[in-house]
Amino acid sequence: MSAPALAFADVAVRFGDRAVLRGVSLELAAGEVLGLAGPNGAGKTTLFRAATRVLRPERGEVRIAGAPVASLARRELARRVAVVPQDVTVPFPFRAGEVVLMGRAPHRAGFGFETAADVERARVCLALVGIESLADRPMLELSGGERQLVLMARALAQDPEVLLLDEPTAHLDLRHRAVVLERVVEFARAGGAALVVSHDLTLAARSCGRLALLADGEVAACGPPAEVLRPELLARVFGVEAEVLDAPDGAPLVIPRRATHFPDGHRPTADT
Repeated sequence: MSAPALAFADVAVRFGDRAVLRGVSLELAAGEVLGLAGPNGAGKTTLFRAATRVLRPERGEVRIAGAPVASLARRELARRVAVVPQDVTVPFPFRAGEVVLMGRAPHRAGFGFETAADVERARVCLALVGIESLADRPMLELSGGERQLVLMARALAQDPEVLLLDEPTAHLDLRHRAVVLERVVEFARAGGAALVVSHDLTLAARSCGRLALLADGEVAACGPPAEVLRPELLARVFGVEAEVLDAPDGAPLVIPRRATHFPDGHRPTADT
């Protein structure tokens, strides 16, 4: 039996006196899209940082196809894992096509220059997310949604085994939301593994085979969206009274009705 494409094994992270992750264990198989949701501050971004070795867990480890990320050279890790952040500041006037081409850097030997094949791959990835016309536009001139699409194209150009996406549709219009999610599903069908952070539970339910809810640094639930998106669980994790309906295709449709409490337990009022 092959090792999971991505595995978090009892990962714990602490910032000072505050425990951010409290022994998180999750596995993601090749060919799978796993959604990750939870309240702000639940530890979702911290989990991504542990997966990319931006921070080192206090306990536990993250593994890529069985190999601890701590044992991988930076270039090897970049070949195997690509990240699509919510946004990134590009302080220099790089053009969108140049940023996408940067995704090919881990595949070049030493300080080698890009090849014709690299340039073609970057062009294809721009086209895959519908922004080929932005190739010559400076990143500083792009909208937040356009920058997000450039970052998606760059991640695809890396040709990774694992794709980590942090709110990849947050700034996008309806059409580009559909395009990005289609590309994520296609990536998984081709044998990749994708972990997608999303606050849009309905959207996550439609594109993810499984959904994990993170609350207070722990996995509160993980399973098929229809099993995880239950009103009582949403009330406990998010502090919200929600109605969960079945869409015509059977996917859960989450409609929040009102906030019931905040994470510290007090009820919201007009003054809070």
